[in-house]
Amino acid sequence: MEKSKALFGLALLLTVGCLVGVVAAQEESPLEAGTTRLDEHGIAQVWVPAGCFMMGSSQAEATYAMSLQPPAWARAELPTERPQHEVCLTQGYWIDQYEVTNEAYQAFIDDGGYTTEQYWSEAGWAWLGGRSVDNLPANCITAEPDHPRVCITWYEAEAYATWRGGSLPTEAQWEYAARGPESFVFPWGNEWDSSLANIEPLPNVRLLPVGSFEGGESWVGAYDMAGNAMEWVSNWFDPNYYDLEVRDDPTGPETGTRKPEKGGWWGSHPFVARSAFHLYEDPPTYQDHHIGVRVITPGDAAE
Repeated sequence: MEKSKALFGLALLLTVGCLVGVVAAQEESPLEAGTTRLDEHGIAQVWVPAGCFMMGSSQAEATYAMSLQPPAWARAELPTERPQHEVCLTQGYWIDQYEVTNEAYQAFIDDGGYTTEQYWSEAGWAWLGGRSVDNLPANCITAEPDHPRVCITWYEAEAYATWRGGSLPTEAQWEYAARGPESFVFPWGNEWDSSLANIEPLPNVRLLPVGSFEGGESWVGAYDMAGNAMEWVSNWFDPNYYDLEVRDDPTGPETGTRKPEKGGWWGSHPFVARSAFHLYEDPPTYQDHHIGVRVITPGDAAE
């Protein structure tokens, strides 16, 4: 009898141990690319796993890009996008599935975003001074709740990202989320398709609700990474930075005066909507009707 009890106890321990092991293994299973979640502010995000891709443009892509340019823009080459080089991101991250909307940005304003210094960098807080959030250029359209929030400076985009508990993506993080390990020219593949993005030459082209173009999402399910609004990234701009061919987790130049924008916008051309496009840049105080924001937050691959 005692022997039977001992054997039963041993079997029970083994069973419990196996179940614990299974649960632990499930908890530690790496997240798949494109896994979705809502962050603490209720914003949809998708998972971008660690990985490598080719950043910038190859000769073949440069040649193809030239064919997409308006004739008046003709350039002999694309020096700021070359040389194409391998970049590896060693940590996965969450990126907003959609461009930040007016509704989402309003929550930041309502939560004291423009009166709380802790959300702002020193330079951003100094820039803000006594400015009002309503001090916008005349051509800005910000009323529609599901449209991208545009007309925000880089400083405002940075403060919003900090409030969210995240940051602006580096150019490498943005480009990897857009083109993936296969290094596509556009988020959906290597050929331009005007039905997949809000960009000229669509008729009556204008800013549209986020996520309006099914099939145009990137490999992780991020929408509007080509067209609708361009997006600020975190690093400084240097036209010669790619010459350094930084491989692991590049964060861009240490200093600068201008910040890059990625992804094309509703009034631009397919040439600009390429994920590798690396030419548009502006001072962090610049604001206009075509520049918005997307946020990344760190995460555990086994969440």
